Amino acid sequence: MRFVKRMNYLQDIQLFKYHSTIGWYLILITAFLAAPLVMGTYWVSLLILIGINIIVALGLNLVTGYTGQVSLGHAAFFAVGAYTSAVLTGKFGVSFWLALPASGVVGALVGIVVGLPALRLKGLYLAIATMGFGFIIEEIIVQWEPITNGVNGLSIKRPSLAAFSLASDKHFYYLVFPIVLLSVLVLKNLLRTSSGRAFLAIRDSETAAESMGINLAVYKTAAFCISAFYTGIAGALFAHFMRFIGPENFTILESISFLVMILVGGLGSVHGSVFGAVFITFLPEGISLSKDYLPTFIGQQAGLQAAVYGLVLLLFIRFEPLGLYGRWLKIKFYFENFPFYKKDTFRKVRKFHRTQKQ
Repeated sequence: MRFVKRMNYLQDIQLFKYHSTIGWYLILITAFLAAPLVMGTYWVSLLILIGINIIVALGLNLVTGYTGQVSLGHAAFFAVGAYTSAVLTGKFGVSFWLALPASGVVGALVGIVVGLPALRLKGLYLAIATMGFGFIIEEIIVQWEPITNGVNGLSIKRPSLAAFSLASDKHFYYLVFPIVLLSVLVLKNLLRTSSGRAFLAIRDSETAAESMGINLAVYKTAAFCISAFYTGIAGALFAHFMRFIGPENFTILESISFLVMILVGGLGSVHGSVFGAVFITFLPEGISLSKDYLPTFIGQQAGLQAAVYGLVLLLFIRFEPLGLYGRWLKIKFYFENFPFYKKDTFRKVRKFHRTQKQ
């Protein structure tokens, strides 16, 4: 067992709880840097998609997991980032290195527009409102043909750095990986600030947060803004990775898959965003591979992927509500406290207060 003596408050918000953790993360980063050198193109492309999904999951977890605002419209922010970069680089000849941050900024501005009406909504009503916003963006993509090319979609080129082209997946991987790493570090540090603690306070109780002087309008809007910025950046990377985007890439199913991502990985957890992104990226591949082994009337169903997403979500909510990261914490806690581990350590205690009859 390891014990940490807390001598001051700053130890509770430090980036790493144990010094040995830094070494493990350095080993993990080294392994990911070397991965394209030993992996084939297929696996490298999956790693790129995982990295893009991690950025989306980080943004969505900020607004849903840390601030408590349910969003079913993040595919819209994803589309805004993708089309912003595609239009700037394809139609106006803007450099990718300027279009990438511009995609995040445009996504953030759209996030503010969505966040302002969301100030008066919460729970299911907010989810419906954000879902409606997703349908609006999807319709704009279809109808605004002079810019988006409608249902025909847009073709995009891979970026280049001076004379060095990122046309191959292995080269593009070394663009995505640093951005993922930077996104994780920025969010981890944001959550250690007073703003991060304000997000958590709003999630736990808006009334209590407001009574402590937290401006709900500012912080709720800021959460949507930062979340949309992350998703816009991910959308730009996705567009240049796929080299072609159309309305079918940004449907309500994408928003649902993003939400399932953080629920499966673990709400309110940076690590959970990573675990969920890995799981959900591999899930469609697993579904495609399993179709050959399923009965024909099941394997050929058009809505099989959506049905599997729903089933996975139900199973996690019922049997593993803390997500994959929660399961990892339980395993880690078990070995750290063996043989003093108690089975009911993570069981929720339900308290009931009887009202007195008048």
